[in-house]
Amino acid sequence: MSPQSKHTNSFRLLAETAQAISKTRSNNAKIQLFVDYLSKLESDNNVELATQFLSEGAFSDISGKTASVGHRTIATLAADFCEIDYEKVFKPSRTASGSSSETIQRLFENIPEAQAKLNSQNLSLRQIEEIFESLYITSKRDAKQHILLEAWTKMTPLEVKYFIRILGRGSLRIGFETKSVENAIAKTFGKELEAVRYARMISGSIGKTAVMAKNDLLDEASFKMFSPIAFMLASPIESRAITDLSDYIAEEKFDGMRCQAHVSDGKVELFSRDLNDITTSFPEIVDYFSSKELPDIVLDGEICVFKDDTILPFQLLQKRMGVKKPSKKLLVEYPVLFIAYDILYEDGNPLFDDMLSIRRDTLEKLSKKYSIPITSQMKINNYDDVEKLFQRALDHGNEGLMLKRKDSVYEYGQRKKSWLKVKRPSGSLDTVMLYAHAGSGKRGGTYSDFTLGISVKEDDRYEEEFIPIGKAYGGYSDEELKKMNALIKEITLERFGPTLLLKPHLVIELEFEDIQINKRTKANYTLRFPRFKAIRWDLSPSDADTLKDVERMYQLKIDEERSRQGKNPSFYLPSRN
Repeated sequence: MSPQSKHTNSFRLLAETAQAISKTRSNNAKIQLFVDYLSKLESDNNVELATQFLSEGAFSDISGKTASVGHRTIATLAADFCEIDYEKVFKPSRTASGSSSETIQRLFENIPEAQAKLNSQNLSLRQIEEIFESLYITSKRDAKQHILLEAWTKMTPLEVKYFIRILGRGSLRIGFETKSVENAIAKTFGKELEAVRYARMISGSIGKTAVMAKNDLLDEASFKMFSPIAFMLASPIESRAITDLSDYIAEEKFDGMRCQAHVSDGKVELFSRDLNDITTSFPEIVDYFSSKELPDIVLDGEICVFKDDTILPFQLLQKRMGVKKPSKKLLVEYPVLFIAYDILYEDGNPLFDDMLSIRRDTLEKLSKKYSIPITSQMKINNYDDVEKLFQRALDHGNEGLMLKRKDSVYEYGQRKKSWLKVKRPSGSLDTVMLYAHAGSGKRGGTYSDFTLGISVKEDDRYEEEFIPIGKAYGGYSDEELKKMNALIKEITLERFGPTLLLKPHLVIELEFEDIQINKRTKANYTLRFPRFKAIRWDLSPSDADTLKDVERMYQLKIDEERSRQGKNPSFYLPSRN
């Protein structure tokens, strides 16, 4: 570590810590690295920024802010900075590595034209925050580029890498999730982990939680309306041993978008699963709630396209997602409905620690009084009951079932066996392995992430034989991973840092939950939650499925017959008068 990087408030030290975490396999060792770093920070502001940058990104989840800097803007600017051709040099390097930030770091380290422009000034965390704020308040693309260029010249290539990742609000891809950050906060400041998690849940901010822990103020954390709460998550039923299914109730799992609705004194705000404000995208839901004289409430539920007494596929909901001001045509063609299945707060009282059965009673009374759609709950005793209800859910066009313990509290942000999901993959494709990407953490030293492709060799729209359709990193055994890595050595055509370009050879049967349109990809489609189903050692690349197969499967999903809700409804739709 350089002498300069020893400044505890420096962004460089945070970047070096993140890099060290990424190179460490043991989760306990990762936590200790962040504990060691966090212990060195003296001011509340640095503690807040460090934990926020590592876990949430450039801005706190509850801030509602975004820098609005696109991947293309960053990539083309980096190519200009290095004085290289974007299409001929940068783009192929980015495709091979699978990471813009990784590509930019390596280019900045190795291209003399870029090196000559770098004059690291050991920026503080506060200075980085100011740069993010400048990007937030600036709307013009050229002005944003100017801010980025000026910032990069003051950083090392490693700092630039993590600056870009933090800016993107996505995962830092270092194998260090929020729950590990919470563990580090608890360990650093000598607090109970559950107290840290609770404070984060009701404050909505990991950074503010760290400051509260530092100053012994966790007990003062209190719920605030319009600050989204981390959602409770479900585990796949296959991953949990269940001895008595009668302890659970069943609800159909909708093919929609998870949403948290906050309503107070006529004001309504809606938040997505990643805690982004999506209020303006669904004005009919806002109008419906604001028309009621409701008490202060927070509801957990699902937004679905609902038309002609039928829940329509998620693909149609996508036409509404991300549209901040939907047109009258969109509102008419794809009307949406909010279906509640839990209540977290009512009239000044947090309900997180109440049993599900008590929360459900409160929700049913609210639904009856104010005509709010809520899920139907069904009793189950055994797996035969689950199978029958599962089939009914599929007939409705829903994804499957949710099984919920009657006595469960709302375990925010965690996957436990209190909530279980019963789903089957939507389909599978025979794909060809195109790229192998180096793993991290416990998979360090192996190639464990893979880009899979489909055939387009008889498709006049493409010159290639195969194009990417998805990236998968699970579903195989340790023994299968070893066998794949041995073969990869033999079929590698070219190396791009942590990524290998492979000769099309190995066929993978890839299962997935859904197919979605994505115009930013070469195929125009992406697979939702792809994972290995089988390694088809018996097949050759000529047996791979084609893009036309994908298009056909997508259309079948759209055209699928669905039962109307009037018969055996999956939710109650009270009178909306």
